[in-house]
Amino acid sequence: LTGNEPMTSTDQDLGRAIATLNARAWGITVGLLLGGGLFLATLILVLKGGPNPGPHLSLLRIYFPGYRVTMLGSFIGFIYAFVVGYALGRLIGTVYNRLVGPAR
Repeated sequence: LTGNEPMTSTDQDLGRAIATLNARAWGITVGLLLGGGLFLATLILVLKGGPNPGPHLSLLRIYFPGYRVTMLGSFIGFIYAFVVGYALGRLIGTVYNRLVGPAR
């Protein structure tokens, strides 16, 4: 094999199958990244303390009802951010797979 041989349909099918993404895995991964990031950011601000911890981060309560920069709010924020991240990851995986084409 010199690498100059034309690709057969089996090679193309194999290439497509390898190129496809697992949309559920992407959803879980992005959800954990966003949820974990918000969870950690909230906990750091709570532990840091002060008269008004995280005025910018607390603006998320507009989009995430029930979220506050508190210990309980870190768990509520994790859930909201995980759901948003999961949806975003699924969307990325689905769009990518549609662009690559179906594996036969």
